[in-house]
Amino acid sequence: MWSSNQRAVGILSVTETSISLDACSIIKISMQLYPSSHSTPQAGDLLHVRAVGDNDTLHFLFCSQGAPTLLLIHTSSTSSEVQVNWPEFVARNTSGSLKVEPESSLMYSSAVVFSRLLEYDDVNDTAEPTSDLFPPYDLQNFTWNPINLSEPMALLCGTDASFTNGSLCLQLSVFDSEGRGEAWPHLLHSVNSSQLEVWLDGIPARATQSRFLLEMHAVGEAYPLSTVDVYQSIDDEYTPSIFKVSQWVSSVNGSPDVLGYALWKPVAYRQARPALEDATPCRHSVPRAQSGSMVTASSGLIRGFFSDPKSMALNVSFGLAGEPFYNVTRFLSWTLLVGVGSPPVDSFSPLVVAIMAVGLGIPMIILLVGGIWLCIRKSKGASSASYEPIN
Repeated sequence: MWSSNQRAVGILSVTETSISLDACSIIKISMQLYPSSHSTPQAGDLLHVRAVGDNDTLHFLFCSQGAPTLLLIHTSSTSSEVQVNWPEFVARNTSGSLKVEPESSLMYSSAVVFSRLLEYDDVNDTAEPTSDLFPPYDLQNFTWNPINLSEPMALLCGTDASFTNGSLCLQLSVFDSEGRGEAWPHLLHSVNSSQLEVWLDGIPARATQSRFLLEMHAVGEAYPLSTVDVYQSIDDEYTPSIFKVSQWVSSVNGSPDVLGYALWKPVAYRQARPALEDATPCRHSVPRAQSGSMVTASSGLIRGFFSDPKSMALNVSFGLAGEPFYNVTRFLSWTLLVGVGSPPVDSFSPLVVAIMAVGLGIPMIILLVGGIWLCIRKSKGASSASYEPIN
């Protein structure tokens, strides 16, 4: 799939697999990693995942140059390529160091930037960050380890200069079929999506009653993710006690058609191996428009690809009033699904359908049988009460 003249300087590895999804669809997935070892330590890594379908191609780009960023590019061609001018990309002077060829095949592009980690002292246990915010951690200033590639996942971990222990990690997963994540919250995914699990592991809290918020920017040339829709369901089989899904979506001038999305369930976990007793609720703020130049300065991937980016930002806060504080376990994990097109929709599982059938079917049968029995009794009573003919 990748010819020698298409491989930019500094590629560490290229792997390719071909997976049959069904009788009429073949998807090919390849991965390229541009490592920092071929340039300055500040260059960061760039991972390119290319997924080729029957009629289109999805490009997932995951970068640690500055603030961690995931960029999704959807093209209408099965031969489209993302070309990287690595020296210009590392320099971060101008846009255009990362291009799609052919340019006419570009259908949609969107990026999610993980910009800041915020911490506050919840002294009154209200889970409302006000004036007790500590100076934020700017993720563009973190020291990021080289991306650890373990197909089909990539792990990126970083630390801030202000602490020696602990780390913030992001794990990217791409998929060759529809299914669910192996660990809670078991998000439903498709081949048009990728999953990012974010966790704080051992980061030293600056107060005994610390809580955290994660700031994210959605970036696009014309239609970034702009509104968050919250959907409810009565089915919590895959994520016990959680009956909501939040969808941060992009659409054209209020059209019902969704171009792209970021999806999550409002729950985080306080242990590396999630369990029901370790679940803690989370909330999101209302998305607000931000300066495109600000996010361009913080992310090398945004600088390299977008010429005039539009940006929307929101915070996800972890924990509600009465919930344990971060110091109890010194661990938090939260999962995000990012994709193009309409988000995958949960349907009732067979177990829930069976429970509903039993719960509603048995009373209906009892009512039906009871009604028939009453009708028979009434008809018999009426016939016995009628006059008999006199001989």
